[in-house]
Amino acid sequence: MHHGGAGTTAAAVAAGRPQVICPFVADQPFWGRRMAHLGVAQPPIAQPRLTAAKLAEAIDRAAGIASVAAELGGRVRAERGEHEAVRQLVK
Repeated sequence: MHHGGAGTTAAAVAAGRPQVICPFVADQPFWGRRMAHLGVAQPPIAQPRLTAAKLAEAIDRAAGIASVAAELGGRVRAERGEHEAVRQLVK
């Protein structure tokens, strides 16, 4: 469970873990929706609507998408994006 910032979201994707995103500002709602669309998160729960019951339900449901999150994490780790970025910069 996290706020849905770009860096935290990217770290969770790379780790291959399902996510529960509770956004509250800026780009966080976007990343929450995007992760839900990719199937690695439940639909985001905006913090003003967050309750213990909603959080518990989202965490329980997140277990059902663990394999999707693991598969996406494997693909992201295999990209070696930092190496490709350096290669493009030193061309």
